[in-house]
This record gives sequence, C-alpha cells and structure tokens, in this order.
Amino acid sequence: MTINKNSAKWMQLPRDVLVGHGVLEEIGDVCRDLKMKGNALIVTGSTTKNIAGKRVSNLLESAGCSAETVLTCKATTEDVEKVVEKALEVKANFLLGVGSGRSIDLAKLASTRLELPFISVPTAASHDGIASSRASIVDNGRSTSAEAQAPIAVIADTEIISAAPFRFLAAGCGDIISNYTAVLDWELASRLRNEYFGAYAAALSRMAARVIIECADSIKPEHETSARLVVKALVSNGVAMSIAGSSRPASGSEHMFSHALDKIAPKPALHGEQCGVGTIMMMYLHGGNWQEIREALKKIGAPVNAEELGIEDKYIIEALLHAHSIRPERYTILGSGLNPSAAEKVARITKVIN
Repeated sequence: MTINKNSAKWMQLPRDVLVGHGVLEEIGDVCRDLKMKGNALIVTGSTTKNIAGKRVSNLLESAGCSAETVLTCKATTEDVEKVVEKALEVKANFLLGVGSGRSIDLAKLASTRLELPFISVPTAASHDGIASSRASIVDNGRSTSAEAQAPIAVIADTEIISAAPFRFLAAGCGDIISNYTAVLDWELASRLRNEYFGAYAAALSRMAARVIIECADSIKPEHETSARLVVKALVSNGVAMSIAGSSRPASGSEHMFSHALDKIAPKPALHGEQCGVGTIMMMYLHGGNWQEIREALKKIGAPVNAEELGIEDKYIIEALLHAHSIRPERYTILGSGLNPSAAEKVARITKVIN
C-alpha cells in the first residue's frame, strides 16, 4: 500500500487538562507530572496578576521552580517580542499564560517562537483560545489569527472563572455556538472548492455547540457548574481545531464578521459576543434555524443585536460588506461578498439592527 505523506496531519493536544474547583493549587503536581523544572515565566495582565498570577508564582516557587512575571496590556507583535525578550533574559524553561485570553495568546506565540512548552491558566472562559493551537494577534493594526502550538496543559479553576464578570462566560458561549455556521461554511467549501473536510473534527465541534444550546437555560452567573460546562466545551473546540489542523471547525463567516467589526467599529465588543451575533446572521444566509441561535444567546444573556453590542447599526452593515475580504482564501457562505441591500436585509430580518 502506498502512503501519501502529504495527507499526514500533526495533532497537538494538551497532555494534562484540569477543570474544577481549586485545581490551581495542583499546578506544582502538573509541572512534576510533565517534568517541567527550572525557570518559569508567567505572562499575565495587571488585573489577572492579582486574581491568579501571584498565586501561580507562589505555588511554582513552593514546587521548587523559579518564577518571574511579565505584565502585558495588549496583544500585538510588539508584545510578543517583549515576552520573548523577557523569557531569554530570565532563561525560562517554560511559560504560563494566566488571564482571560490575551495573556494566553501571548504566552502561546512567544513559547512557539522559543520552542518552549507553555501552560494555559484561564481566569475567564471568554473564547476557545485556552486550549487551541491558534492565537489572535494585532499585526500592523490588523487583528489576525496566527498558527501556534497548543498548551501542554490547561488548568482551569472554576472557582476563579465563575467569579469573573458573567459577560466573559456569555461571550465564551457565543464563541462555541458559532461552531454551527463555521462547520456549515467548511462543508460548503468542501462541496464547492474541494477543500479538505474533517468529519470527526466537525462532529466534535457541532457537539460542543449543541451542548451549550441545550443547556442555555442553566448557564447562570457565579455558578461553577456553568463555568465547568463552558470550559469543557471550549477545550473541545481547541481539540477539534487540532484534529482538523486548522481553525475551520470553529471559525467561519461569523468570525470574519467579528474581525471586520474589530477594524471598523470605534469600540468593538468582546470577540465571542460579536461571533454570536454574526452566527445569527450567517445561519440565516445558510437557510438554517437562526431563531434557535438567537433564542439560546438570549437565554444565556449574550448580545443578540447591535444595540446590545454597543455598536451602531451602520457599522454592522459595513462589517457585513467587508467580512468576506478578511480571509479571502477561506471560502464561506459570504462568497465574494454581499451587496448593501442584501447586507441590510439579513441584519433587519434577524433583528440585529432596527
């Protein structure tokens, strides 16, 4: 039998995943299990340093590691350089991203550059970057998704995550629910452009979205069970993307709409919030049950229209018109783009604008 080496795909998955109450205390055990020793560099923000960063530092030092901290405020290529330089300065053996998303992405990109392992320690469940091999970065003023390595471990303490503002958890739900249209776009690209389609990754992605929709009534503020459910779904998203070898199972036209809003709107909303609203409109374009998506997001408490996003209607329309150009190599239901009347129609019918 002849083996096509070009068909082989590398899958990077976390080796240890801890989700539950108080699991942050087990970070020393995780490092011992993974044979991670020496100097650790903690990448965190000024707020998340007080929430978990200091505790992580103390726990690592109690486990026999030396821990240094680098504070970040943005997720730009310059910030990646800052983390890389700090890691080289302290002779880091491994990195930890402690935060709601930005810090994890920076640790992910810097550790990839340095060929060092990193541990993901989310303090909120706002998007699926906590376990994926993709990272969001701002390069020359443009938000983009970059390939990186997956974390070697994920330590998600639901006591900490459930105490974060509920808006972050609701945004995470929007990011997960957006899997529906991402997979539909992927199937469309497979049919029309003969693009590779991974049925297993797609099924895993759809299952995560289905769980969130079916449990929408029970996802409540300050409930650790809600945090645990959402974190597990976000980890599943990361696994699905690793299996697919791309972000296709969890990123389609709805994400392109969100990235367009990031560029156009004076004050964008959270990534997952925008993806959720984008999913409503893209599901309409696919001819699917957009009402179910909208109702689930409403039950959770996530935005379902421009007003709730805090974004003017005109920027929604403009983002719809430009979304197809965000990743022109990625074929979606948007095709070569909507015209102004079509963009306004989909936004009005789905009640995203008034």
